Amino acid sequence: MRSMLAATALIAGLLLSGCLGDKAAELYDTAKFEELQNNREHAVQLYEEIVKKYPESEYAQKAGQRLAELKGAKP
Repeated sequence: MRSMLAATALIAGLLLSGCLGDKAAELYDTAKFEELQNNREHAVQLYEEIVKKYPESEYAQKAGQRLAELKGAKP
């Protein structure tokens, strides 16, 4: 049930962000989904991509915070 809800939220987020043309938001939503799926390595890659490619976006700060938390936490 939880993964179904997460998948639905991801799809809704991707559709909305796609309509707005906000690639940083799309990447952030995907990274959060990867975290929910316990795929930390891919989530970290996506967060790093946001920080690198979209440093002025609101998502760069959020991604930086998630990176700090993920890299500081033990697997």
